[in-house]
Amino acid sequence: MFDSLWVEILFGTMGGLGMFLFGMKLMSEGLQKSAGEGLKSIIEKFTSNRFIGTLVGTAVTVVIQSSSATTVMVVGFVNAGLMNLMQALSVVFGANIGTTITAQMIAFKVTALAMPCIGIGVVLAMFSSNSKLKYYGEIMLGFGLLFFGMETMTKSFVPLREMQGFVDMFVFFGKNPIIACIAGAVLTMIVQSSSATVGITIALASTGILDFTAAAALVMGENIGTTITANIAAIGANRTAKQAALGHFLFNFIGVCYMLILLPFLVHFVDAVTPGAVDFIAADGSKPNIARHIANIHTTFNIINTIVFLPFLPLIAKLCERIIKPEDNTLTKMLRLDANMLKTPSIAVAQAKKEVVNMSKISLEMLSLARESYNAKSSKLTDIKIMEFKLDQYEKEFNEFLSQLSRQNISASTAKTIDELTHVIQNLEKLGDNADNIARFTDKLIRKEMEFSDEADREIKYMFDVVERFAVATIAHYGTDEDIKEIDLNDEELVDSLRKKFKNNHMHRLNEGKCNINSGLIFVDIVNNLEKAADHVYNIAQVMVFSKEKGLKTS
Repeated sequence: MFDSLWVEILFGTMGGLGMFLFGMKLMSEGLQKSAGEGLKSIIEKFTSNRFIGTLVGTAVTVVIQSSSATTVMVVGFVNAGLMNLMQALSVVFGANIGTTITAQMIAFKVTALAMPCIGIGVVLAMFSSNSKLKYYGEIMLGFGLLFFGMETMTKSFVPLREMQGFVDMFVFFGKNPIIACIAGAVLTMIVQSSSATVGITIALASTGILDFTAAAALVMGENIGTTITANIAAIGANRTAKQAALGHFLFNFIGVCYMLILLPFLVHFVDAVTPGAVDFIAADGSKPNIARHIANIHTTFNIINTIVFLPFLPLIAKLCERIIKPEDNTLTKMLRLDANMLKTPSIAVAQAKKEVVNMSKISLEMLSLARESYNAKSSKLTDIKIMEFKLDQYEKEFNEFLSQLSRQNISASTAKTIDELTHVIQNLEKLGDNADNIARFTDKLIRKEMEFSDEADREIKYMFDVVERFAVATIAHYGTDEDIKEIDLNDEELVDSLRKKFKNNHMHRLNEGKCNINSGLIFVDIVNNLEKAADHVYNIAQVMVFSKEKGLKTS
């Protein structure tokens, strides 16, 4: 009988926790997909001020229902150079407040809505053709599973009231808050979700086997344990990202240390302001009011901690900088994107677009150098080779990142954007290859001391003018909201006609003996590569126009 009871408790806890975590994941992903790229613009635009940054961190975490996701996202932003340490820490402070909303939702006891939400959510998520409705279905399904999992855990803990060993352990936690705090921290490190461990704490307390003081101490520890996620995410990131993760830990750890000293006063304060007697025991042996008290102490702790630490944010940043010193011989990746961003696909895509702009600058510079090399008859092959290596590295890292991103739970619009990004970076890399080829042919022209006729030279220079004009106009508009009509797509057709015309002219010059065969072959190679370069620019322009007009033909 005892064994079967343990199996029932174990399976009920595992199943309830599984539904809770899966529900959190579904709800968070649905909220992120419905919010789209707006999250990124909010974080980027409104974090220059530490107080506004804190509000942003709170709001974003309320939206995506995960402080871990917010802090990991911030670590990714810092690693990508989008945020400095002060901005990152202010958002993290806010995230700690935002994550308490989950506990507040649990405490409102809306379990009766769990089943209807699951039913409606499944219908919307599985059978709706509208993407927005699908996202709302995921949110509702996640919401329902979260509360159904919570109810399952609570019921599975009820038999523990009859087991004296467990009762004694939780009484011990109430008398030894530091031990309870450590237990809460360890449990959260294992589960990797403070919302889940706070949910477990509420479930245990609601059965009547955990008193308010012990629950408060466990919640304190859970606030320390949740920082492990950001610190794991910072492994392999740059120095500033590691400092941001450390700042998150210090903020929570120091806050818990002084709050444990003031715990009796904090418990008394929350008990006084929260409706309902915390120790009221219902006929079934449960404590119906304690969930609200635990949720309130969770929120109160994080609000007080933020108010206390926010004025000292610069000092915390300096402390993190002193603890984590600059690293020597750090290999810098070309792409300022990392796996941490994959948890928020809409933001990852938005940042990837910016990285494409950085990549395009290398392609344009290679084309410009190739032209300069030809005009001055001065070899720039070494410089262009270095740039080509960078461009190849960009493409390799981009393909790896986008491949990982495409395997996430992403929306249809995000999947389409990934396809467009892949198309653009492939063409940018090929444009760089064309510039490299032209530089090699120019270098050969110089080394062999060969020359073109004046007419051939003018033709090459004119074709260069058109191709570079087309490339600069197109790529300068990529990633902006400027009028796409400023790009003259007819330039690609002009380059095609110039290639045919100039090759015919070249044949006439050969027949007339105005140029020799060897230099003529180089002339044709340069013309062909210029024409191919224009084709790749045109392909990029097509993606841009198609994105805006949803209807341009593909080549």
